[in-house]
Amino acid sequence: MRDHAIDPPIDPPVAQTAPPLSILIVSYNTRALTLACLQSVLDHTATPVQIIVIDNASSDGSAAAIRAQFPQIDVIEATENLGFACANNRAAQVARGEHLLLLNPDTLLRPGAIDAALRVAKAQPKAGIVGGRSLFPDGRLNPGSCWGRITPWSLFCSAIGLTALAPRSRLFNPEGMGAWRRDRDQMVDIVQGSFLLISRGLWDDLQGFDEAYFMYGEEADLCHRARALGYRPMITPAAEYVHYAGASSPKAAAKRIMVAQGRVTLIRDHWVPTLVPVGLALMWLWAALRRGASALLALIWPQYHPKAQTWAEVWTARRTWLHGYRSSPHRAGL
Repeated sequence: MRDHAIDPPIDPPVAQTAPPLSILIVSYNTRALTLACLQSVLDHTATPVQIIVIDNASSDGSAAAIRAQFPQIDVIEATENLGFACANNRAAQVARGEHLLLLNPDTLLRPGAIDAALRVAKAQPKAGIVGGRSLFPDGRLNPGSCWGRITPWSLFCSAIGLTALAPRSRLFNPEGMGAWRRDRDQMVDIVQGSFLLISRGLWDDLQGFDEAYFMYGEEADLCHRARALGYRPMITPAAEYVHYAGASSPKAAAKRIMVAQGRVTLIRDHWVPTLVPVGLALMWLWAALRRGASALLALIWPQYHPKAQTWAEVWTARRTWLHGYRSSPHRAGL
């Protein structure tokens, strides 16, 4: 693990009765959304909780605003952007709960969401990790609360465009699990980190997130490692929340580069070695086809110029993201 400066220093948890749940929120320049998220937690949760916000050196006054509006909440101020994985690990150091809920600041909870997720986690201890059902702000289903694992077939479908052409197909969109509306309790490969409930014992056994994943991919790695120990992550529609996805994400090209780095790192970490070159080749093909297609479309229709520029930057950075996070700079232009 890398060492990062945090002000003030994190002290060991004070010995006292453990609450059922500690909620960990990583904020980064999402002041208004974070305040709304915290209010939704307090308004819609009956379970006694400890709430910890770790602010990744925001420039919008987030930490001061949280302290002013919610003095009962623990706020940790980092002196640099630690990334999602590292910041959650630091917040977990002061968490006292029997379970931990990783919650994005750009979420709004529906009534009883946390209580429902905790009930399911206690009733299904072999799940280890429990997620919920996310919605877009307009009430439509946001399928990103869970995912299937990356496979050679899923990469091939994504690279050549079958996933985009048939997003509702389980065959051609296996990572997105096709048209499934997340409307029943079900085991899944990956629970997204925007709402991820995990038992404290399992978190400690896994030693938290792998901090090589600066942003994107860390929850997939966590779920893969939990499954290797015999756990079966799941989601429940009883835990419903609104997710304003991408509120703290960087510009389009930088985000795509980091997503690609995360996916490559997952391939390198969790695929059998003989298949890793296949995965890297498919990732290369994914970027090459989009670079070429967007450039051609931009020649015909000027409105495609921004997309062409984004894919040009992703393509130019391919030597960075094809190495993954472990041998490349984390921030990818942040």
